[in-house]
This record gives sequence, structure tokens and C-alpha cells, in this order.
Amino acid sequence: MDIHAYLKRINYHGSLEPTLPTLQALHEAHLLTVPFENLSIHYGQPIILQEEALFNKIVDRRRGGFCYELNGLFAWLLRQLGFQVTLLSAGVANATGSFGPEFDHLTLLVHQLSSADWLADVGFGESFRQPLRFEADLEHKEADGQVYRLHRNDDKRAGKTKRDYWMLQQLSDTQWKAHYRFTLQPRALSDFTGMCSYQQTSPESHFTKQRICSLATPTGRISLSDLRLITTIHNERTEHMLSSQEEYFATLADQFGIVL
Repeated sequence: MDIHAYLKRINYHGSLEPTLPTLQALHEAHLLTVPFENLSIHYGQPIILQEEALFNKIVDRRRGGFCYELNGLFAWLLRQLGFQVTLLSAGVANATGSFGPEFDHLTLLVHQLSSADWLADVGFGESFRQPLRFEADLEHKEADGQVYRLHRNDDKRAGKTKRDYWMLQQLSDTQWKAHYRFTLQPRALSDFTGMCSYQQTSPESHFTKQRICSLATPTGRISLSDLRLITTIHNERTEHMLSSQEEYFATLADQFGIVL
């Protein structure tokens, strides 16, 4: 890996020591510079889950990606810098209160920093900006006031093998809302190939239904959902409908640095 090129891509100039402050700074730098986007799926560009291919797309061609790509490549960077990283499979929560299948999402566990493990995730779109200390029910409050925690839950449904799940939750009003659940079984990047193919091709995948490009900003987030431009600044949200595909491509270039 060309570490210098990767760090230039995410505009990172800090320490490279494998410490918690380094992880925190890299995590936030990644979220502020590399968009969460599914545009390859809509423009006939197959997504290949190989580290070199991901590097070429995200670093050399200055694109974004979705979870398999962003977290897969970020894990490679962290390992090159001396961090201990485990890839984990997660099922994403849906509107019915249930969860998607294994390998629905890829998230990361970084080990033994400041006497703790940390959940890192630069591939879930709008989510936590700082890694979460891996401790059950410890509340983590972000600078924008959003609160997250990791909750441990046993699956004891009749007829099912008991499994010990962890859940990423966000506080919404007075209720904890689940984003995804996962086990601690280590995975390899190649384990996600089948679901990555499904997400690219199935009409049931929400990634095939509409184009999305989203990027964290120092004061909020900017997102492009087909022709709808959504800007959030200090929790104040505004929407603007673009008038044409020409304006769409110009916005991709100007706001997200993406040229298709």
C-alpha cells in the first residue's frame, strides 16, 4: 500500500503511531473526505472486493464507496500502520424491527488501545464520528449532541441456536434505536463477496433503488439522493431539488469531488 497517497487522500497530517488518538483522528479524517456512495452500482462499474482494487477506486480515482469498500480499505490502512483489526459481519436494522442477514454490513473492531477495544466504522453513512469504546451500555456523546452506545443482547428465540449479539444503538428522544447487530466472529474481506454481489444486482437491495452520495462536514452533512440535495448544518436540515442531470453531475464534482 502507498500509505502516503492514502493519507493525502483523506487530508491527514498527524501521528502514525498505532495509538487511540491516531485512530480517532484517522477515523474522523476519513469521514470528512471520503463519501459514502453507491454510484458504481448505477453506472455499470462492478465492485471488486480486493484491497488493490479498492485502493485504486477510493485513493487513485478519488471515489467513495459503501461499507465493504470503505471499511475494507480502512482496515488495510490501519493494519499497515500497526493496528490490530478484526473485520466483523453485521445485520442492519430495518423498519419492521428485525435485522438483515449475515454480511449485510461490514464493521471493524480495533484491539488494545488504551486498555480497551474500539468499534470503528467509516462505511455506514450518517453515524458516529469517533470510534466507540467496546463496553456494554457505555454512552458516547458526539460533539453534535448525538448519543451512541453498544448494547449486548442474547438471541433466545424458540428453535434458534442461542447467539450473543452486540448492537450499535443511537438515542432518539428517550428511546434507543438499533442501527445494526453483530457477533465477534472474525471475518475475512472475501467472506463478504456474496452479499456485495447481491447488493449490486438484486432489485430487493436498497442500493439498486436509488443513487446516494453522502459526506460528513465539520458542521453537519451533505447528501445527494438522486436529484435531491440535502444539507444539514448544526442539526438544521434544508432540501433542494436539482433541475437536471447536468446539475447533478456538477454537484457531484463541486460538493463531493466525484467525477464519473
